[in-house]
Amino acid sequence: MKLHDLRPNTGSKKKRKRVGRGIAAGQGKTAGRGTKGQGARSGGGKGVYFEGGQLPLARRLPYKRGFTNTHKVYYKAVNLKDFETFEFEDVEITPEVMAMLGLVKKETDPIVILGEGEISEALTFKAHRFSKSAVEKIEAAGGKAEVIPYSK
Repeated sequence: MKLHDLRPNTGSKKKRKRVGRGIAAGQGKTAGRGTKGQGARSGGGKGVYFEGGQLPLARRLPYKRGFTNTHKVYYKAVNLKDFETFEFEDVEITPEVMAMLGLVKKETDPIVILGEGEISEALTFKAHRFSKSAVEKIEAAGGKAEVIPYSK
């Protein structure tokens, strides 16, 4: 077998129909467009949007309301009760530590510490935001709540 012997499988390639090439060709005169009317004209036919005069679906559905704020920051919430199960000794609780413990997926995510639960040890927390109750509970235990600035 050589390159000049290669042929596509029979039936896999179909010849294009050449319309409007005379009566004998089978698709002459009107070229398969019928006689007269919108479909027979060049550029004729209805658009995709047209539904026979009925109000199109795109106009029947309610409008898209509002907008999406692309600058909104979605904080990953971590509660104080999540730290109750771990033993800490003079460790700063940073986003890296929280990611290591599995409390957040990525250390780069913005984190908010919420005040659900109690804390007994004096720990230093570093996060991007704190709730008032969390700050109160951390300081009551003798710890510190430090806010880290967040930028995208």
